[in-house]
Order: sequence, then structure tokens, then C-alpha cells
Amino acid sequence: MDSHFSPSTLPMRCRLMLIALALVWLPVGCASYRFGADALYPAGVRTVHIPVVRNETFRPDLGKQLTEALVREVERRTPYKVVSSPLADSVLSCKIVMQNKTVLTEVLSDDPRALDTAITVHANWNNRHGQSLMQNSIVSSDVDMTGFSQNARFVPEAGQSIDTANLQAIEQLAGRIVSQMESRW
Repeated sequence: MDSHFSPSTLPMRCRLMLIALALVWLPVGCASYRFGADALYPAGVRTVHIPVVRNETFRPDLGKQLTEALVREVERRTPYKVVSSPLADSVLSCKIVMQNKTVLTEVLSDDPRALDTAITVHANWNNRHGQSLMQNSIVSSDVDMTGFSQNARFVPEAGQSIDTANLQAIEQLAGRIVSQMESRW
């Protein structure tokens, strides 16, 4: 009888062949996976164009402030490079649709003591082919932009102004919008 095919050596040979096959197929099977921070964002996008945010409110500086905050957040938290060319791999378009102020508490003389400012933004992130890249949000079929809203509280008696509260809300909005640029798991 041939010693190569004895029943005692057959399981050992099978094990060695399975291990060899696993070592060959393991890198091939994992080729489509991405690791690290790059796995959080859509593949094929390296650059983002962020046009100046359109502002439909009566506070003129909000659009510029949100644009600057978005550029900082994208550069700081994502692997993307923000470019000025509309021919970038993707375009992040935003529009401020509302800013309002609400009195929360008043003093005895009816002067406001604590107030809230609320800013509402519609945002859309598309690749150069027009396909939406913002996948983590629930968007109705007839609307191509995702809505974001942020409040910030301020107390005029303590020297806080609506401008600083709006800036705080803008910074938080930029963070939330950039968070929506992450891919789904």
C-alpha cells in the first residue's frame, strides 16, 4: 500500500491544503473592504466643492459663516480636499431657509431674559453625475435636499448676543451636515 494515501496522513494533508487555500483566498476575499477612516466615506470621492451657502433670511452673514464652518469641518474630519472648482468629484450645496428667535423667559418688566435662536438649513451632497451621496437621512421622494435645524440659547442680561448664539448654532449645524457625509454601515 502507498504510504502517501494512508488513512492516518489523509486528514493532515487535507488540513494543510485547506490552510494553503485559506492563505491564498483571504487577501482576495478582503480586497473590496476598506479600513480606517476611509471606510466611513463613499469610495471614489476625493474632492468636494462647497459653493457659498445661499441665505434666505434677513441676517446677511449667516451664509458666509456656514460656508466657512463647513469648509473647516470637511477639511478637519474627512479625507476629502475642499476645492474651489465646480468640477470636483462632489458638490455640497446648502441653503439657509429660516432663522428665528424665540423668547423663553421674561423679567417682570416684560423684557426678554432668555431666548433661543433657531436656524434651519437644507443641504444636498451630490457626486459629479448628480447622484445623491447623503445616504444616512430619510428624504421624501419629492425633495432632493435634507433638512437640518439647530437651536442655541442666549441670555442678553449676561452679555450674550444673538450673533454669538447664531455662530454657535452654525458651528453645530456644520458638524451635523458633515456627519451626514459618512457612508452607511
